[in-house]
Amino acid sequence: MRWTKQRLNNLFFIIGVVAVVVMLLTFDVSFVELWEHLTHAGYWLIPIIGVWLFVYGLNALSWQAVIKGNLSAEGPEAVRRMPGFWRIYRLTITGYALNYATPVGGLGGEPYRIMELSKHIDNQHATSSVILYAMMHFFGHFIFWFVSIFIYLALVLVGDMPMTTAIAITLSIIIVFCLTAFYLFSRGYRKGLVVKTIRWLGKIPGLRGWSQRFSERHGEAMHNIDQQIASLYGNDRRAFYVSLFLEFFSRVVQSSEVLFMLLLFGIDNGGDFTGIVITYLHSILIVAFTTLFANLIGFLPMQLGVQEGGFVLSIAALGLSAALGIFVSIICRVREIIWIVIGLLLMRTPS
Repeated sequence: MRWTKQRLNNLFFIIGVVAVVVMLLTFDVSFVELWEHLTHAGYWLIPIIGVWLFVYGLNALSWQAVIKGNLSAEGPEAVRRMPGFWRIYRLTITGYALNYATPVGGLGGEPYRIMELSKHIDNQHATSSVILYAMMHFFGHFIFWFVSIFIYLALVLVGDMPMTTAIAITLSIIIVFCLTAFYLFSRGYRKGLVVKTIRWLGKIPGLRGWSQRFSERHGEAMHNIDQQIASLYGNDRRAFYVSLFLEFFSRVVQSSEVLFMLLLFGIDNGGDFTGIVITYLHSILIVAFTTLFANLIGFLPMQLGVQEGGFVLSIAALGLSAALGIFVSIICRVREIIWIVIGLLLMRTPS
């Protein structure tokens, strides 16, 4: 059977629906407890869910910068063919909905984005633009984690956070981890990574034959995609750094949802301007630790249980109650499901 784009679209939609059903049936709390948490959140649910309008907007602007920079080498006519912001914004939401809903985030969202983007630009540029943005998204994660270390150290200096031998060792490991990632990303941006990735997959037992056949059939296309990846960093540094900054800043904005939940529980470090700023920095640290923990074990659908555990551990590390950690994790999971549903509905809405 020939897999048309419409059939693939239907397949992605079905996968998303199944994942949402699985998530609802495997909630760690009863529906009575879930309702109690939702009523406790009350009107705060509006800004908690609404802040993601801005997060996804920043993600879309970052991806738009990548697409534009990637096409600029082909001339003004190629740039004019790229989709408008609202189309990219829509694909951003649906892509992340599929990423959240599928194991090993990216198995659903990235192919879907390539398929939809190729309706506007050629397939190779669509592929390289999606790969470049995925790299930028992960690079933004590492920068966010790296900056969070220095936020923690600044809070240690003002006496707000403790520093023990175990914490110092942990922070040192994260620094080395991030610096290693920075080096690998810099090589990928300068030389591309598609060809090397396929070759690396060929070293896995059972995939050698597939790797060789794939390279023989698509070798030229892979080299072209790698050249386009390297071209963005080499020829359009402005687009590169704008995209990277927007991805980093989106995580700072994302931390607002945790801030809203801390304020809901009356945790504001005095309530004055300085207290709110410190509470916001605490929120950034909570998001940084939780996303680091969740991405290290990112092969689970919607990271079931991992995200919840990350929130509980990170909030407990700040000296706050485990009950607050459970509340934050549940409300964030509800927000995630709501945005997955929104993303799936956008898939079925005519462009």
